[in-house]
Amino acid sequence: MSVRNSLPPTLIGLLKAAGALAESSRATAVLMLADTPYDLKAVGDILGMTKLIVASHKTDVQQACQEDQVTLVPLIHEPHTRQVQVSQALLEAIADNLVATGDKVVVVYTAFDREHIDTVSVVSLSERLARLTTRDLQRLETQVPLETLRRVVDLAVEIGREGREGHKVGTLFVVGQHRKVIEMSHEGVHDPFRGYSAKERMITNARVRESMKELAQIDGAFVISAEGVVIAAGRILDAAAEDLTLSKGLGARHWAAAGISKATKAIAIAVSESTGTVRIFQDGVVVLRIEPMDQAMKWHEVATEPPDE
Repeated sequence: MSVRNSLPPTLIGLLKAAGALAESSRATAVLMLADTPYDLKAVGDILGMTKLIVASHKTDVQQACQEDQVTLVPLIHEPHTRQVQVSQALLEAIADNLVATGDKVVVVYTAFDREHIDTVSVVSLSERLARLTTRDLQRLETQVPLETLRRVVDLAVEIGREGREGHKVGTLFVVGQHRKVIEMSHEGVHDPFRGYSAKERMITNARVRESMKELAQIDGAFVISAEGVVIAAGRILDAAAEDLTLSKGLGARHWAAAGISKATKAIAIAVSESTGTVRIFQDGVVVLRIEPMDQAMKWHEVATEPPDE
């Protein structure tokens, strides 16, 4: 058996609070983001009958879960903030049918102290998954204006949630550095936006967005400038899918999104045809993921910002 760390008194207190919160809020589970291989049997004893789920990218923690027969959500090690890691863990837990949309989950994680677990939160998945904050997009550190990104993300989420004419639709948007993206792609179909003025191709225009929903059914990507002008539709991306690591089950559209975001400074936004999930790519990796919801996604202007990792 691998070496385990004993539970510090502060963590024991937090776990007792988490168990009480789970009982009072009727939460489905307690999700613990762990970077240290704690004695997970002791954690389970403190929580009692509440289901324990551990999320981690650390090999020793994952091994401890296997040895102690604790449910594990493996995370991809990427330079994300804790807020993004919590979202990723919750989404993976839903994908693995460990919790369901609409459940409440108590999350125990590190928010302020980089080494020790210090925070307990009750998360309503139906609210969490239907909401983004402006800071979620600001963290991307891109030259694409926030308003342009919000417009494209909103459109992608609508397509993922609604499909088109009763059918599920998958599509791809590439935003920013459009000249280089055009150079690294070729025309898949006759471009329906060719010949129109920039003003007539603005994504802020409701008619343009409706046209894009209709055109999302064709193969290829939409190319959008940083200013929000739709440059082209139906572009086949030629960026090489080299030195990329994606989750199992993601198809050609997602590899194309990862490839073009790796080869350029553009942001790629892919909508999964099978699930409606929206994934936002930057520098070849998924930086945000949004699950389809029955209700419209809400934007919130205020969010607690944890320290940089």
